Amino acid sequence: MDVTLREVQDGDLAIFFAQMNDPEGLRMAAFTAEDPSDRAWFDAYWARLRHDPGVVVRTAVGEAGEVVGHVAVFGPPEEREVTYWIGREYWGCGAATGALRELLGFLPERPLHARAAADNGGFIRVLEKCGFVLTRNERGFADARSEEIDEVVLTLSDQGALRNRK
Repeated sequence: MDVTLREVQDGDLAIFFAQMNDPEGLRMAAFTAEDPSDRAWFDAYWARLRHDPGVVVRTAVGEAGEVVGHVAVFGPPEEREVTYWIGREYWGCGAATGALRELLGFLPERPLHARAAADNGGFIRVLEKCGFVLTRNERGFADARSEEIDEVVLTLSDQGALRNRK
């Protein structure tokens, strides 16, 4: 699926809220808000994201102009992390890989990191397709699962970025 990125618009937020409350999406993401159904918290969170100069967040748009999700990078230098959330109806069609590649294409900074539940194979495969490599394993409390789970950290270095271009 071809995906383009654009600035987040106010109208995107309702779609993001629905996507981020999908039960299967929550289980897979694992590391989510304590109460993802809290719309007031969600709105305040997105207001902060959109106005933080250290955060780059974009809406992922599909071929027909539909909002398929969002991608972002955040955090201090040397600890910058990427993340994305793609609506479940777009899983498995290349939307996540396309959105992440677009984001990485205009972000020159490296290294970049990403975290995932160790059992979220789809998320990890997308990162690997974009040049990220597994760098460590951790454990963390996953609000969406109400328990501590295994987590992986992947890193994109300059070498990974070069591999990704081939």
